[in-house]
Amino acid sequence: MKVLYGTGNPAKLSAMKRRLESLDMEIIGLKDLDMEIPNVPEDGLTPLENARQKASAYYELFHIPVFSCDSGLYFDNIPDEVQPGVHVRTVNGKYLTDDEMIAYYSSLAGKYGDLTARYKNVICFIMDDEHTFEAMESTMESEKFIITFKPHDILKKGFPLDSLSVDITTGKYYYDLPEDELDQVAVEDGFMEFFKQCIFRHRMLIR
Repeated sequence: MKVLYGTGNPAKLSAMKRRLESLDMEIIGLKDLDMEIPNVPEDGLTPLENARQKASAYYELFHIPVFSCDSGLYFDNIPDEVQPGVHVRTVNGKYLTDDEMIAYYSSLAGKYGDLTARYKNVICFIMDDEHTFEAMESTMESEKFIITFKPHDILKKGFPLDSLSVDITTGKYYYDLPEDELDQVAVEDGFMEFFKQCIFRHRMLIR
C-alpha cells in the first residue's frame, strides 16, 4: 500500500520510513509528488487538530491514503506563558528558522537552567473516504529529555532541537547516540503499533 506522509521535511520522512520499514507500506512524502503543494493552515488549539487539518487537506487534494503527525513540546520547569505547546516553531507570531529555533531555546535553557522536556505526539491517518484513524496515546509521547544551553556541533536540517537535546539516561547529546537509538527517539514505538492496528482493523472492516 502506498501511503503519503503529509510532510515536506526530509529528515522526518527518512526517520519514519526507517522506523516502519517492516510494514507492508510504501511511504512517500510531499516532495515525491510531481505537483504543486499548497500551504495548509495549522491553527488548531491541539496537536490532534493540526494533524487532522493537514491529513484532510492532503487527502482531498491527492485522493490517496495519507497520514499527518503533529506534536506539542512541553517543559517541566518553566512558566506556563512560555510553554511552546503546539507553537514549537512560532514565537510571538514569528515562524522561526532552524538557526532561530536553536538560538531561542538555547536562551530559555540559559535563563531557566537545563529544561526537562517531552513531546506529546499525535497522528491522523485517512485510509479512504470511509476510514479515518486517529491517536493521541501516551505510547506516542517521547521519553523525557533535556534541552541544554550549548548546541552540539551537528545541525541536521529539519530537526534543529536535536542539536540541543540530551538523553537523560546517558547524558549524551542525541547526535552522539547510535543511529538506531536516534531513530527511536525521532519516531516513537507507538507509531508502529498504531499502523499495525490500522491495517488489521481495515482488513476486518472490508471482509
